[in-house]
Amino acid sequence: MNFARQEIIDILKDDSQNNWLFELADKVRRENVGDKVHLRGLIEFSNICKCRCCYCGLRSPNKLIDRYRIEPDDIILYAKKAVEMGYKTIVLQSGEDEFYSRDVMCEIIKGIKELGCALTLSIGERSFEDYKAFKDCGADRYLIRIETTDRQLYKKMHPNMDFDNRVRCLKDLKKLGYEVGTGCLVGLPEQTLESLADDVLFFKEIDADMIGLGPFIAHPQTPLKDSANGNFILALKVMALTRILLKNINIPATTAMETLNPQGRVIALQSGANVVMPNVTLSDFSSKYEIYPDKCSLSDRGEVEKIIKSIGRSVSDDYGFRSR
Repeated sequence: MNFARQEIIDILKDDSQNNWLFELADKVRRENVGDKVHLRGLIEFSNICKCRCCYCGLRSPNKLIDRYRIEPDDIILYAKKAVEMGYKTIVLQSGEDEFYSRDVMCEIIKGIKELGCALTLSIGERSFEDYKAFKDCGADRYLIRIETTDRQLYKKMHPNMDFDNRVRCLKDLKKLGYEVGTGCLVGLPEQTLESLADDVLFFKEIDADMIGLGPFIAHPQTPLKDSANGNFILALKVMALTRILLKNINIPATTAMETLNPQGRVIALQSGANVVMPNVTLSDFSSKYEIYPDKCSLSDRGEVEKIIKSIGRSVSDDYGFRSR
């Protein structure tokens, strides 16, 4: 099933169709990627960031955050422990921290790939040469969220950043053969339903392999501190539409969903999602990786598996590449 732009806008406007939408997304998920849930072990290895994104607690002007940086050997050690716990994919995520140069990242990637797992990177905007070096060392996937395809809104939300460069990164990653992930924030100030529809169509246009999205949550140390949080149901609807249009991709039930709704992760899994990313970073660090406040962070693999089984699903034992 495909939806035209106006149909997407109409669905986003009309909450009377929500049950139908979520049930359809769940059906499309079941038919195209099955009932298995892929677990990815998330390592948040640095909260140092050179960027000034208006919605993010890691933004460089935030002087109240307790900054940290995990040493390369320790990152590999975290990954080793995660693989021993049964994780088939490791996700390395950080702010845009220039300490992790091309050479440093290549050594980390090589060390993790020796463990026999798949590897996803989420470390921001880099050069084509960096992306190529990371791929040559074995990186499998790369996540870089567009956040919004509305150019004017993007400019307001991302001082000193360039929308076209963000798109260039996505195109470079595709060209190099990565599985490419992107996504958006739902509920940014001044965001329209029209721009959200454009976001979903953008995901389809670039044939993204993974989509991560969630509601905007205001952080007190950002310019958007007084803004209203995004709407959980609207974020869920954008996710469901994304599943219906990109049938066989991987979609995580994101932490932000559960932060706004105690059952948010389970509801997302029942509305099109098929991935969960438990945090395998030490709690001392994970609590400091505060993109938004009061982050709900799952870390106990046994607890995660129990939640998944409680809704009649099971944990996948493969590497979770996109099923084409």
